[in-house]
Order: sequence, then C-alpha cells, then structure tokens
Amino acid sequence: MGYDWPDWALDRLRGIEPWEVMQVLTGKRPRWPRRGRDGTGASILTIWGRTNAGRALKVGVYQVSDWQWHIASARELTAVESAEFQQWEETRR
Repeated sequence: MGYDWPDWALDRLRGIEPWEVMQVLTGKRPRWPRRGRDGTGASILTIWGRTNAGRALKVGVYQVSDWQWHIASARELTAVESAEFQQWEETRR
C-alpha cells in the first residue's frame, strides 16, 4: 500500500512534519483505523497512531486506487480523542 500527498494537503499542515505523518502510517506502533468525515462531509478513513517519539496524531486518508491512498489531513488528537486512544492502546498490550 502506498501513500502520497496532494500539494494542497501538504500546504495545509500546521505544526506537524510530513515524516511524522509517515511514521504513524507506516511505523511499527499499533494504528487504529476509524471512519470519519472531512471538512466537506465526505467519508474518509482516519488513522489514529503515534510517531516514533510518541506524539499522538489523527491522519485522514482516502483511497484513489486498489493500493494507493492520498493523505488529506493530519493533526494532534484532542484531549478526548487522546483518552479514547489510550484506552484502545491498552487493549493491544
């Protein structure tokens, strides 16, 4: 499976580096895929995970072909999301 960045998505990153997003998507830490919606209401897949340094991020992706996904967004988890994610992580140990 491959991931790529539309130019507009890279331009919208704030306070998160592209390599951090890639660590969440391709790293060895557990990832929690969840259905979500983008700012327009369209259905996307969100991936909740941690960078190698432990930073918790929510990455929005959408499928463009059988093996290719576009990265649409990335941000830190909110406090509520972080608590929910930590609970999920505990079930993975």
